Amino acid sequence: MYEVLAALWSWLAAAPWDGITFAVAPAVKPVGEVVEKWARRVAGAAQDYVAGASKAGDAWQRGATAADGNFRAAVTAAAGAGRYAKGIAKATGAKFVRGVSEKGATRFGPGAAAAQTDFSGAIGPVLDVISRTDLPPRGPRSGTGNAGRVTAITNALFQFGQRRLG
Repeated sequence: MYEVLAALWSWLAAAPWDGITFAVAPAVKPVGEVVEKWARRVAGAAQDYVAGASKAGDAWQRGATAADGNFRAAVTAAAGAGRYAKGIAKATGAKFVRGVSEKGATRFGPGAAAAQTDFSGAIGPVLDVISRTDLPPRGPRSGTGNAGRVTAITNALFQFGQRRLG
C-alpha cells in the first residue's frame, strides 16, 4: 500500500500543475432570493423573538456590564478612525427618511404606548425638580427679566442631572 501511495505522490509532484487551480468557490444563491427568504421567515418569528428575549434580561445585563471596557475601547477606536462620519455618509439621508416613513411611522405610536411606564418613571423626578424651583417674579411679556425664570429652571435641572450621574 505504501508503495502505491508513494508512486501516486511522485506522479502528482512531477505533473505540470502550474496555473491549474482546484479550489471551488462555494455556490451562493442570488441576493434577491436570499432577501426574499429572509423577509418571509423573519416576518413569522415575532413569537420566537419575544419568547427568547423575555428570558434573557438578567444574562443580558450581566454580559453588558462585563463588556463595559470592551465597549469603551471599541467606541474610542471607532471614533478615532472617523467611522461615525463614514457610516453616516454610507447610510445617506435618503435611507434615513425611507426608514422613518416605512418603519418609524408604524412603530412610533405602539412604541410610545409601550414606553409609558418608563417615561412616567423618568419624567416624574424632572417635574418634581421643576415644581420645587423658586422662580423670580414674572416680568412684562417679552421682557428680558423673564430669562431669569428660564435660567433658574435650567440650573435646577442641570444640578439634578449631575446628582443623578454621581
